[in-house]
Amino acid sequence: MTDTLTVSVLGTGIMGAAMARNLARAGHTVRVWNRTRAKAEPLAAEGVDIADSPARAVENADVVLTMLHDGPAALDTLRQAAPALRPGIVWVQSTTAGIEGVAVLAALAREHGLLFYDAPVLGTRQPAEAGKLTVLAAGPAEGREQVTPVFDAVGARTVWCGEDGASAAATRLKLVANSWVLAVTAAAGEALALSKALDVDPHGFLDLVAGGPLDMGYLRAKSALVLEDRLTPPQFAVTTAAKDARLIVEAGARNGARLDVAEATAARMERAAAQGHADEDMVAAYFASFEEKTGS
Repeated sequence: MTDTLTVSVLGTGIMGAAMARNLARAGHTVRVWNRTRAKAEPLAAEGVDIADSPARAVENADVVLTMLHDGPAALDTLRQAAPALRPGIVWVQSTTAGIEGVAVLAALAREHGLLFYDAPVLGTRQPAEAGKLTVLAAGPAEGREQVTPVFDAVGARTVWCGEDGASAAATRLKLVANSWVLAVTAAAGEALALSKALDVDPHGFLDLVAGGPLDMGYLRAKSALVLEDRLTPPQFAVTTAAKDARLIVEAGARNGARLDVAEATAARMERAAAQGHADEDMVAAYFASFEEKTGS
């Protein structure tokens, strides 16, 4: 078994493009597909082959990696790829698809005899581009020698959550982690919005908590994006954050937990998107505190 693989990456948004680039730099043969081909074209300069269809992208692949917007998009794309999928190849499913979504995808994998890995990642644009994501993974031991080089190329750490990808064990952990990330992001935006509303210098607030138990690097990083008007390109877009927040709310509701903060965060993200901030960094939910789109 060689560590050099043929890897198909389906979906070249913020995360998928960075993952494909790092896989190519690690010496793997990489073929990609994206619904909007123009978004994938820059990868050609990295020696990546751009395919015109999901089926063409997965031909002769050792590993297929999906990093699409949501579960339905991943399901539709793999169904398009199905005629070219051979039994026994590895499917690394990194889309945040939700618990029920992962179950549907795992069923498709069983139908086609694929080795299925539930493998969402923690991290945003910057760690993705640096190959420093944290991979959360669940899947069969028999295919790990194939997925390990892939995870090593895109991430700094892999956290194994079990041997059954269909259980969505990795996605469950991802949703818990994302609930925290989204709550902190929304809270940071609200603190900045309140400082504006009360005519308080936001830097005064940041100085007040500096170095104490209420301070955190994430607060400062996200606040800087608002205060310095650096919301594009996004580290993680408002629309994607809204989708993830809804998955968190649904997962909680299905399992007996009412998640008021996640519900409110989803509403804020959706409101910010409707105001014109859909493709900005998720901390642009800051603007949801105001009636109209406004400067920081």
